[in-house]
Amino acid sequence: MTKIGEPRIHEVRCRGGNKKFRALKLESGNFAWGTEVCTRKVRVLDVTYNASNNELVRTKTLVKGAIIIIDAHPFKTWYEAHYGIKIGIKKASKESSDVDISSKCKESQEKIKKRQADRTLESVLDSQFASGRLLAKVTSRPGQTGRCDGYILEGRELQFYQRMMAKK
Repeated sequence: MTKIGEPRIHEVRCRGGNKKFRALKLESGNFAWGTEVCTRKVRVLDVTYNASNNELVRTKTLVKGAIIIIDAHPFKTWYEAHYGIKIGIKKASKESSDVDISSKCKESQEKIKKRQADRTLESVLDSQFASGRLLAKVTSRPGQTGRCDGYILEGRELQFYQRMMAKK
């Protein structure tokens, strides 16, 4: 059973001389942002929901299919660099949401302006960026592969899991 903490991975010999990497503790993993086609290595902060067993949430056990909270900072910095717009700004503060792109070359400025015209960001995701934490789902098997990989929840799937967490 994989917990959150300082990485500790054991190598296990299997049938045929193959190897499994049993993660006893992990603190980070690769997570993908599907709609933006962006993957970053981020810190795992907490386990919030598991459909199979509430005991796994209480003990903060990482298993395939678990809903976890990850650090939003790497995705936020990528978004600001890619689109030239700050995200996750609370409504009370009256800062400009544009990043200064005047120091970049003319071609880069044109690219960023073109990207800004087509961009969309869900309001639910924007509020998660404001808190600095994102909900994600683990798709790898940490006890078998020694890694914790997954994707950020968006759209209807995010709404579903938020509803399920509100019930509990």
